Amino acid sequence: MVTELVLSAIALIGIALVIPLFMLATTVFGPRAGGSIKNQPYESGVKRTIGFVEQKFSVKFYLLAILFLLFDIEAVFMYPWAVGVRELGWFGFVEMMTFMILLFSGLIYIIRKGVLNWR
Repeated sequence: MVTELVLSAIALIGIALVIPLFMLATTVFGPRAGGSIKNQPYESGVKRTIGFVEQKFSVKFYLLAILFLLFDIEAVFMYPWAVGVRELGWFGFVEMMTFMILLFSGLIYIIRKGVLNWR
């Protein structure tokens, strides 16, 4: 017991010393390639930013992503229910139908609010 504790402490201390040593070695001995092309910003395939940096994005992109996650989580809850539907019986069926009706009413609400219209 004590031997295992000592060995694990030595291993942790060794790892704690070796990792920063490797990071320092790559910084000191690693290649340094710089230049005007390397120092330019690159994001998502766009080489140069066009327009102002403070450009406002539409909230609809974020809202659509949140709605996708919300309705994607529905599938995560439905899969275990579908696997154990026989063991759950009628009570599980009624619970899942209540869950589906709640989500469907949320979908109808966001459609009526015009969230999915891109105009």
